[in-house]
Amino acid sequence: MTSPYAVSPTLVADYQREGAVVLRGLLNPKQVDQLRQGIEHNLAHLSPLAQVASQKDDPGHFVEDFCTWQDNPHYAAILRDSALPGVARALMQSQGVRIYHDHLLVKEPGTRQVTPWHQDQPYYNVSGRQNVSFWIPVDPVAEESTLRFVAGSHEGTWYMPRTFRDNQARWFAEGTLAELPAIDAEPQRYRQLAWALEPGDAVAFHMLTLHASGGVCPSQRRRVFSARYLGDDSRHAVRPWRTSPPFPGLDARLADGALMDDPLFPLV
Repeated sequence: MTSPYAVSPTLVADYQREGAVVLRGLLNPKQVDQLRQGIEHNLAHLSPLAQVASQKDDPGHFVEDFCTWQDNPHYAAILRDSALPGVARALMQSQGVRIYHDHLLVKEPGTRQVTPWHQDQPYYNVSGRQNVSFWIPVDPVAEESTLRFVAGSHEGTWYMPRTFRDNQARWFAEGTLAELPAIDAEPQRYRQLAWALEPGDAVAFHMLTLHASGGVCPSQRRRVFSARYLGDDSRHAVRPWRTSPPFPGLDARLADGALMDDPLFPLV
């Protein structure tokens, strides 16, 4: 077990108010190397959930994968035995901490594909306010390629989730959720947070915080591992569609509104 990461009351208050915070030196060099090994193992053994998120004419390549931690000992060690669970507990203000899922995001050098503004929770099968996602790069990330957040956007409004490449509403029906505002056109109204990051650093954000990121330069690879955790008030939200990521068979085991008490989501 790693030494606890110092989480100050100020950091917790910033997370609760802003919906995103930066965590310098969250992982030590040995853990960063372990995570690199896990990412390379993942890339060499992509799961059926893996997808290419960049266009065919993109000079780079953007690949994502989901829910592989139980078959990847490097990921499992980071999710269970690093500072992540303790920091998650503090930021969420929760007694319990459950692993929700892992998410691999790799943009190879020269990838132009942007990640558009979105929230994560509308794509998921969970309700509740106590949650946190960690975005952890194992390569240096310049500010122009990092994750950007709209400060305070986690406060309650759910925005329409859409497919990233063709802007289709495949989850909630058209008109049932608010549409995204013109975030980049009104910077004074939608204050953004963004941090350049070094290996070992991370950002932590709420699953309702609006976020986006740019492409990467021709000389830079951007390998990111995202770890997602749930707190005490998280409940199963049964959806009549395929969530992203999907959890096949879960609806037969967990009723709508039930605690996320399942072997897929262990307490740590």
